[in-house]
Order: sequence, then C-alpha cells, then structure tokens
Amino acid sequence: MKRDDYITWDQYFMGIAIMSAARSKDPNTQVGACIVDESNRILSMGYNGMPSGCNDDEMPWDREGAALTSKYFFVCHAELNAILNYRGGGTLRGSRCYVTLFPCNECAKAIIQSGIKEIIYMTDKYSESDSTIAAKKMFEMADVKYRLYVNEHKKIEFEV
Repeated sequence: MKRDDYITWDQYFMGIAIMSAARSKDPNTQVGACIVDESNRILSMGYNGMPSGCNDDEMPWDREGAALTSKYFFVCHAELNAILNYRGGGTLRGSRCYVTLFPCNECAKAIIQSGIKEIIYMTDKYSESDSTIAAKKMFEMADVKYRLYVNEHKKIEFEV
C-alpha cells in the first residue's frame, strides 16, 4: 500500500521557492520564486539578488539612503529572475508562480506580459503599499489569479 502522508504540490513548490530564497544575499529580505506549468513541471526558479556580473560586495544593500546608495535601483526581484531564467524555449503562458512575498507592481507587469496566470504567495506584508495595490489592480484587470499559500499538511524539516 502506498504512503498517504506525502506533501501536496503546493507545499512542494512553495518549499522550492523557500529554498531559492535562501540563496539571496540580501541581509534584510530574502525572496524566492518557482514557476510551474499546468502539468506540475518546474519551468524556472529565481531569488532576489544583484544582476549577473555585478559584484555583490561592491553593490549597496542598504534599505535607507539616497537612490544610488540603497539596494532598490539595483536588486532584481525573485519573480523577474525566474522569468528571465526560463530557458524552456516555449512559453510561460498558463503557468503558476509560487513566491514567498507578494509581487510588486514592476514584477506584476513582467508576470502579466509573460502569461503567468496564477500567483501563490506566502506573505503579503506590504499589502498597504502603493506598489502592492497597483500589482493587485493589474492582476485583476489581466485575470491573473492570486491566492495565499496555506500549509494544510505536515511540517517539513531538513537534517544536515
């Protein structure tokens, strides 16, 4: 008889997004994303970080300060990295994106343009920000569904 305590697809893909977030070098916010197709195949992954070829040690990581001395003009978000990392040769149309933090307005534009049709997010801690409000407005207009990830299964623990 097969076991029945295996993890759900949502838990599996959100777990991959969480593991991807652990690759981020950002000292304040680590975000991961995992894009999957309608057949539950992983298409791409990403995490927030500096663009390829930019030395992480020479880039600003501060949250405060002038535009060019803080991270915001430089960091690529997890969702955008996952979209840009896609090498499947096909399309992302109809796919789902599991992400640890609700997408900002800039990532929402890329998500919509790439054809991703559903966002499953773990937290929406900036829900009152203009960026998140704009993202939700665009998602609703473009018929991109979004829902909070709810872990209805067991806790996953890793031993090293």
